[in-house]
Parts: sequence; structure tokens; C-alpha cells
Amino acid sequence: MKLSSPIFKLKRQAKVLARQEGIRLHEALDRLAIAEGFRSWSHLAAAQPEPRPAQSILKEISPGEMCLIAARPGQGKTLLGLELAARAAEIGRQGYFFTLDFNAADIGACYRTLGIEPRAVIVDTSDDISAQHIVEKLDGADRHALVVIDYLQLLDQKRSNPDLATQIGMLRAHSRSTGRAVFVIAQVDRRFDESGKAMPDITDIRLPNPLDLSLFDRACFLHAGHIHVQAAA
Repeated sequence: MKLSSPIFKLKRQAKVLARQEGIRLHEALDRLAIAEGFRSWSHLAAAQPEPRPAQSILKEISPGEMCLIAARPGQGKTLLGLELAARAAEIGRQGYFFTLDFNAADIGACYRTLGIEPRAVIVDTSDDISAQHIVEKLDGADRHALVVIDYLQLLDQKRSNPDLATQIGMLRAHSRSTGRAVFVIAQVDRRFDESGKAMPDITDIRLPNPLDLSLFDRACFLHAGHIHVQAAA
């Protein structure tokens, strides 16, 4: 069945609908799926499978690397981060997901959208998330755990936390010393929408505070259903 819009646009519409109607994201997704002629969002997703780049990224990422996952809103960066955390077990790693943006219900809805049962993922939705908090929570964890942080621009929102550069430096040092792969979700600046470019690049990352992006090894950019992985430096 042909959809009225690409799946990434339907997801964006669902987020808007959820905010406008004051309903859960999964309820908004189901409502849009029914309007498209499906029983539910999971039924729609199964009938219109999207390419999943998570497995190929996991095969390429090396222990101790830091990677950005960046996109404009509604492009699937959080879903990619959640899938990476869930599929970490496939390469013998424990998956962690730290989020300052989503709550537990939102995360559950995202995993239902992906059709994944995230039994092995350790999720932290604390308002106290910072680099120090993450490092402390990982104390004693699997040495080669895979860590996803949602998201970059919220890490130094609290004035009591160190500046963004200090926190990313701490996470890089931790990643290097432990061999843990760290993915940090980031927003792309809205000026990209008027740039005429087909895909964002490192110059489009929204940085409310100064940050040397060469601290990251790679960057994954998502837009219009496509993904591009490049060296961050």
C-alpha cells in the first residue's frame, strides 16, 4: 500500500499531533497509521520496511570511538540511537541509552515502532544526566559497552554542570580508556533547511556553546530517509 508521505514525514507529523492533542507518541503514530489504511503503526512499519543502517554502523565502529548522530527534527536520529543500543548485544556489547529528552513511555513507543524488544538495553531518563553522571553509572559496566546519549545540546543546560567542551572531553577520555563506543545524538541547525544541500555536514551542527567537533571520530548524518557517515575531523 502506497503511503501518502514517506515514513520519516509521518513520524514528524505524529510528533506534532502528539503535542497538539496531548497524547502519547505511540497513540499519534497509530492514529496516522489508521488514516493510511493500516491497523496500527507496527502494521504499517511491517508492510513498509525501512532500511536499517544500525547493523552496518555497528560493524564499522571500533572500540573507544565517539560518534555523532545528527539530523533535523523528525529524521530518525533518536530511533537510530535506540536501535544501536538494542542491537549492541549482537556484537557482544551491553547497550546503554541516556536521555534528557524522552521519557520511558516515549522510548517504549519508539521500540514498538522499530519492532524491537529492548530487553538488554539499560535506559536512564534522569534529569541529572551529564558526563560525570554517565561515567559514574558506567562504573563496573561491561568494558566494551555501547553508550548512546540523547542529546548533545542538552548536556550543559544546567548551570551546575561543566561547559559542553569539558563534558565532551571527559566522555572522550572515558571512551578511549575503557574501549566503550559512545554515540551522541545532536541537532542540526535550522539554517540547513534553507541551504539547498541534500545532506547536513559537520558545519550544520547546532552549537549553543563552543565545542571542538574534532573530539568525535565520526559523524552520522540523516536526512530524507538517507544516512551518510563521515570522519568528524
